[in-house]
Amino acid sequence: MAKDSIWTGKVAIVTGGSSGIGKAVANRLSGIGAKVLITGRNAHRLEEAAAGHDNIEALQMDSSEDGSGERIAEAATGRWGRIDLVVNNSGAGQPLPVDAYDASVIAEMSALNIVAPSQLVKAAHGALRECRGAIVNIGTAVSRNAAPMLAHYGATKAALEHLTRSWAIELAGDGIRVNAVAPGPVKSGALTGMMGLPEEVARQVEEQETAQIPLGRRGVTADIVPWILRLGSPENEWLTGQILTVDGGWSLRN
Repeated sequence: MAKDSIWTGKVAIVTGGSSGIGKAVANRLSGIGAKVLITGRNAHRLEEAAAGHDNIEALQMDSSEDGSGERIAEAATGRWGRIDLVVNNSGAGQPLPVDAYDASVIAEMSALNIVAPSQLVKAAHGALRECRGAIVNIGTAVSRNAAPMLAHYGATKAALEHLTRSWAIELAGDGIRVNAVAPGPVKSGALTGMMGLPEEVARQVEEQETAQIPLGRRGVTADIVPWILRLGSPENEWLTGQILTVDGGWSLRN
């Protein structure tokens, strides 16, 4: 860790921080001096993600539950006294053909992709204002185009992008910047995890998506993490309301 790291002593919250992009972001922030609170539903995965990192604390929490935002924000401020960055990374998605639409599944996607980040932004507002901090929301390149079978996933993430722009204006007077990263197909375990696909089906989807990516490969978390940190960095104090698509050109072909 560089002695002059701009993240030294800063405090970040990363929801969905026990795996994939969220875990990679937390590890990187911890490695460059930040103190990080990660949240997730699975206690075992949270423990594994925090193990060996003195700067990472884990909080088992379903971000879609009412009041979760307050409990997450209070855990960070109670432990470290400040919040400099919120990464709204937790999310939900599931392939749904029209004939299989299920109100409870759609409601869960809406709760995790729209309600959960809204609760946390509200709860962390005061602390972020004191630190002139930043919010980085994690969207998806799926929302760039029509998404048969993934219509509600794409729609709820598109709603998060709208919230990103709206919060950027509403919170600008408090010195809080709000941006988003929209990743394309990334090797993060999301297909078998969040999407719930069987391994064989997930492999088929991965092969199909890879063939569609102009740069010739699926992304890895290392392709995404630096952009999250750049958007959240206090060095970029004049950048807000932006949605950055990082997808190897995938959305340009679909």
